[in-house]
Amino acid sequence: MDRWIDLDGVANMRDLGGLPTTDGWIVQPRRLIRSDNLQHLSAGDVRHLVEDVGVTDVVDLRSHKELHLSGDGPLRSTPLRHHHHSFFPDPTPQEEAPEFLTARVRPDRPVLTPSYWSQHYRGYLTERPDSVSGALSVIATAEGATIVHCAAGKDRTGTVVGLALAVAGVPRAEIVADYVLTSQRLDRILARLKDQEPYKHSLAGRPMDEQVPQAESMDALLTVVEEEYGGAAGWLDAQGWTAAEIAALRVKLVRP
Repeated sequence: MDRWIDLDGVANMRDLGGLPTTDGWIVQPRRLIRSDNLQHLSAGDVRHLVEDVGVTDVVDLRSHKELHLSGDGPLRSTPLRHHHHSFFPDPTPQEEAPEFLTARVRPDRPVLTPSYWSQHYRGYLTERPDSVSGALSVIATAEGATIVHCAAGKDRTGTVVGLALAVAGVPRAEIVADYVLTSQRLDRILARLKDQEPYKHSLAGRPMDEQVPQAESMDALLTVVEEEYGGAAGWLDAQGWTAAEIAALRVKLVRP
């Protein structure tokens, strides 16, 4: 199943529909969509997402600083429900953006290995569990399809989508394969971001290989969640979700 959604204004949008679960179900199309930045959608893109795909909710995982610099995107003019869940502790637009987004090239900057990324994703769960949980709650309760996005649609988005798919019962190998699929569009993603604030500072002079999603990164995150919480559902339980709420997320994703 070709899950890519090719629009004028995005480089990395795809529908998670079609992925199998361990108990014989599949993730239903037009329930969960992952994407990079939505700031450049055309009028035709907006119509397609609202009228054809059936999007009712948008989860924006970017920081307050990123939103402040980029402004409202075209979907803001629609009656969709918009939810902002920053993964960084930056409560006001006036504060400095996270170092991860703005750090300039310097000799002591660490090499961004798969281990670095997996630890970074784990940090989302430990430092901003409220935002991760909030994003997953939107997916569970949305009337129609939910778009989850950040800047590249790779790391923050990948973490939320990975947990959602794990709750739905998608095998780990399929979750990891979906995460890695972003590599097919990485050149287009970086071409969009390399001249934009605040991303141009962190991308300047850095090898593209550091940004390639490697299977080890997502696999390591899912291993940590399994070992520490018994799986994604266990992590949600630790955040105060009820069994009924966890079941609702799974039902939302897999039941026709």
